[in-house]
Amino acid sequence: MKLKNKLAMLISAIALTACSNHTPPAGVTPVSPFNVSTYSGKWYEIARLDHSFEKGMSHVSAEYFPNADGSVKVINRGFSDAKNTWKEAVGRAKFVGDANTAHLKVSFFGPFYGDYIVFDLDEKYQHALVSGPNHSYLWLLSRQPTMPAEQVQALVAKAKAAGFDVTQLVYVQQGEVLAK
Repeated sequence: MKLKNKLAMLISAIALTACSNHTPPAGVTPVSPFNVSTYSGKWYEIARLDHSFEKGMSHVSAEYFPNADGSVKVINRGFSDAKNTWKEAVGRAKFVGDANTAHLKVSFFGPFYGDYIVFDLDEKYQHALVSGPNHSYLWLLSRQPTMPAEQVQALVAKAKAAGFDVTQLVYVQQGEVLAK
């Protein structure tokens, strides 16, 4: 795809994100109570609904750090298998409502924000299901690079019950990056 077409797609995606009214998709309720300090730290992407910004990425992780102003620093990192290089994006998240509800808006592109809604989280903050602004955005995250299959299946069932097309999930390779 030519650079001009990629740029047009990126601008379109940003415009759609900017128009978001920050209402969770049907079937998705943000976790409450939520503690951003406990949620902070490193999370590994176990599965996702794929999008252009993550296509072909393995070894994907996200790190969250509370800022003094109440916002959250976000660092997403992944390995581009096609380019044999690491990619990193740094962003900022803000709570949509109160800080006890896991509904944030995140930006990697200046003033344009998209929803980040934690709608399933175990009490020890070891795994999470996260939605974007609609049912085409879903991430299954874990504090560890792998999860037992039965635990993954239980979370996938919860995502399906919330309206996500789990047949389209991409399961993310974690572990060591092998040089090509």
